Amino acid sequence: MAQMLQSGFPALCIFGVLTLLHCPSAMCDCSLPPSIAHGSYEDVSSFMSFTTEVKYTCDEGYVLVGKAKITCRYSGWLSPAPQCKALCLKPEVENGKLSVDKDQYIETENVTIQCDRGYRVVGLQSVTCSEKRTWYPEVPKCEWEVPQGCEQVLSGRHLMQCLPRPQDVQMALEVYKLSLEVKQLEQSIGPEEHQSEISTSTPPFSP
Repeated sequence: MAQMLQSGFPALCIFGVLTLLHCPSAMCDCSLPPSIAHGSYEDVSSFMSFTTEVKYTCDEGYVLVGKAKITCRYSGWLSPAPQCKALCLKPEVENGKLSVDKDQYIETENVTIQCDRGYRVVGLQSVTCSEKRTWYPEVPKCEWEVPQGCEQVLSGRHLMQCLPRPQDVQMALEVYKLSLEVKQLEQSIGPEEHQSEISTSTPPFSP
């Protein structure tokens, strides 16, 4: 059975004689593996091998980009160490959509926010997934842009033309319909009766 001596070289016991397997320094003199941000490595070298192999893993919230395992041979690492890239969650934008729509984004990925019709972007339109797993700069908002001439619209058809969403238009139609019914009712009872109803509904003033 193979054993490890203090020198670090493997040894075999053959016919009761301990035999040291010398490894040429040019093959086994490997420096420490490169360290990576947001990750770590472990030695996964096989026994009786003259090569050193390590495997990298990333911290939670980061994804490995590159080869997970690298090997050292002839006193040098044969490939560069991988990187651990941050993962950013999908930006939440109300009344808008993303140029690239998916659940997660990798560090340095850019996303452009496009607002729905009738809305405008408040903030910078393009954001980037940062190393801190956050979006930089801050994700913008889509705010309703009041059309020209709609600042003081209260009711009627003009109101419906100034509303951006179908549900708002539907509500405006109900309000407009109600206003027409009220107007027809006022016309049917006449101005004198309408004034009389107002007078009777108002309590008399007592000095």
